[in-house]
Amino acid sequence: MAGQIPDLIAEARTGTGKGAARQARRAGMVPGVVYGGEADPVAIQIPFNVLLKKLKDGRFLSTLFNLKVEGQEDVRVICRGVQRDVIKDLPTHIDLLRLRRTSKISLFIHVDFENEEEAPGIKKGGVLTIVRPEVELNVTAGDIPERLVVDLTGKDIGDTITISQIDLPEGAKPTIDRDFVIANLSAPSGLRSAGEDDEGEAAEGEEAAAEE
Repeated sequence: MAGQIPDLIAEARTGTGKGAARQARRAGMVPGVVYGGEADPVAIQIPFNVLLKKLKDGRFLSTLFNLKVEGQEDVRVICRGVQRDVIKDLPTHIDLLRLRRTSKISLFIHVDFENEEEAPGIKKGGVLTIVRPEVELNVTAGDIPERLVVDLTGKDIGDTITISQIDLPEGAKPTIDRDFVIANLSAPSGLRSAGEDDEGEAAEGEEAAAEE
């Protein structure tokens, strides 16, 4: 199932070169260019505050956007570079790459956990520790999954969930080439402490027996 692609709203920018870019910045905009996709480059500008917020939200360079420019057809883009002021570290220019629906792209996909009520380990008070709330996948731009689902049915204390146990969309592949851990189900802290105490007492008993 394709996920909802976030919009990135921009304005067409008249003029190119350093003079036009400085004018855009004075107006509170970040100049940029959209290129690729067998079409001519297009000069754009994005409100500074909007771009700064998206950068602070994270994953900006690995997020697919639906670029909306008034008077132009929407296009899917991914950021291929953000130039920053060397002193203030604030964005001064942005490069966006057009993508076709058949283009391959690496994106972080959210992981959801379902059927906790069907997990014996959780019924016993076990703790679900999520190691990777997101997984980076190489996917086709026209078929991006909205989420990955982990079915916790039957999972017990001590079980580990790895990427190989998740059904991935056709054509999708993790960017990490190994069977990495997504989450694990561990015993409650009280049970762990009790177990550690028992082990400690047993060890002390063995030492005492050895001394005798």
